Amino acid sequence: MDKNSFFWKMVGGELPPPPCAATLGIGFIQIDGERGIVEVSFEAKPEFLNPAGNVQGGFLAAMLDDTMGPALTSTLDAGEFAPTLSLNVQFHRPAKVGPLKGVGRVMTRGREICHLSGELSQNDRIVATATATAIIRKMQEK
Repeated sequence: MDKNSFFWKMVGGELPPPPCAATLGIGFIQIDGERGIVEVSFEAKPEFLNPAGNVQGGFLAAMLDDTMGPALTSTLDAGEFAPTLSLNVQFHRPAKVGPLKGVGRVMTRGREICHLSGELSQNDRIVATATATAIIRKMQEK
């Protein structure tokens, strides 16, 4: 864990969040970089709704990816990033416009390959869960 990494600079307000995270309305509630656990908030907007009036599953998947990813990036050194290799999402109940809470965890962290888990809830009820595999890489100098 390196407090000079992109993640910690973003959390500290020195850098803006990525546009995709900003679109999802991400906010950081609690971060444990030592254990690789984060709690985040999102804001589901009317633009996220499908024809049935529920948040479209792709937005929920993106929120879960943006929950598990920070759990891992909170543990990385400066100059490292960790793209997602696989993302497996399970939908449990519909989500509506409004706030959602995500909890992401690093389950195992190798030198390169990491396994992550996450859950997304609304009104204290789980709406979706996910697991992911990510790979730690070094950023290339330009």
